[in-house]
Amino acid sequence: MANGEFARPRASDPGTTAHLVRIRDLVYQVAGIYQSDTRLNFLEDRCERRMQAANVDSLRDYYHYLTASADRGRELYQLLNEITIGETCFFRNEPQLNAFRQVVIPQVLQIRQRLPFVHLRIWSAGCSTGEEPYTLAMLMLEESNGLLRGRTFEILATDLNDRSLEKAKVGLYDDYALRNLPPALGAKYLRPNGGKYEVIEAVKAKVNFSRCNLLDDSRMVFMKSMDVIFCCNVLIYFDGAAKRRVISHFYNNLNPGGYLYLGYSESLFGFNDDFRLVHFPGTTAYRKPEHKPEVGTR
Repeated sequence: MANGEFARPRASDPGTTAHLVRIRDLVYQVAGIYQSDTRLNFLEDRCERRMQAANVDSLRDYYHYLTASADRGRELYQLLNEITIGETCFFRNEPQLNAFRQVVIPQVLQIRQRLPFVHLRIWSAGCSTGEEPYTLAMLMLEESNGLLRGRTFEILATDLNDRSLEKAKVGLYDDYALRNLPPALGAKYLRPNGGKYEVIEAVKAKVNFSRCNLLDDSRMVFMKSMDVIFCCNVLIYFDGAAKRRVISHFYNNLNPGGYLYLGYSESLFGFNDDFRLVHFPGTTAYRKPEHKPEVGTR
C-alpha cells in the first residue's frame, strides 16, 4: 500500500472487536465519552492514527500500550485529542448570546448588587478552539463602559483536547470561523495576521484556557462560583450516567441564580430536576434557583 501503510483487520473482524471494545470502555471510564457500536469504525480510525505514531501493529498491542506502558497517560491524552476534535465558529448561536447579554447578565448583577465588589465568572466548558469564549469576552467588553462599569469579569475556557486548546491560546482564525461575527466587532477586536485574523490582546487577557476532563471529580469541585456556564454540544457524547454526573457538578458550580446554556439538541429532561427551564426568544437556558425549595414544594 502507499506510504508504507499496511492493511489491518477492521472492527467487523471478530479477532479485533474485543480489543476495540476494551479501548472504547477505557475511553468511557476516563472521559465519559461513549462510542456506540455504530461508531466503532470511527474509533478504530482514530486508534489507527495513534498506532502508526506509536509504532504499534495491532489493537491488542495498542490496548496494552494504553494500559500498561510507561507512556500510557500521555498516549491516552493523544487518543482523546483524536476523538474530541470539534468544529465551531464565532457567534455560533445568536439567540443565546442576545439573551446572555440582554437578560442573563443584568439578572446576575441584580442578584449581586449589594456586594461591594462584583467579579463575574463565565465558564465555557468544551471550548474547542476558542471561538465561544472569545465571543463571550467581546460581548462583555462591549458592556465595560455601561452595564459592567466598575465591575470585573473573567472567562474560564476548558476542553479535553490539548491541540484545540493550543490553537485557542494562539487565537488565529480564518474567514470561515468568522462567518457569523458582526463586522463592527471583527474590526474592533481582531487584527490581520498572515492572511488570517488574530484576536487582540485585550480580549485574550480576559480568557483563561486550561484542560479539564468534565468527569474528573477532583477538578470539577474546584470550578466554583460560576455565574454562567456554556456547555454546548458536549453532553451529546455522554451516556446517561456520565451526563447526570456532569450536570450535578454544574449545578454545584453555579452561584444561586446562575445560568447553564446547552446546545440546541441537548436537554436536562429526565436527568436533573434541580434546574429551572427558562425560555428566551429563539432559545432556552437552565437557571439555578436563588433559594433552595422547601421540602414538599416541588
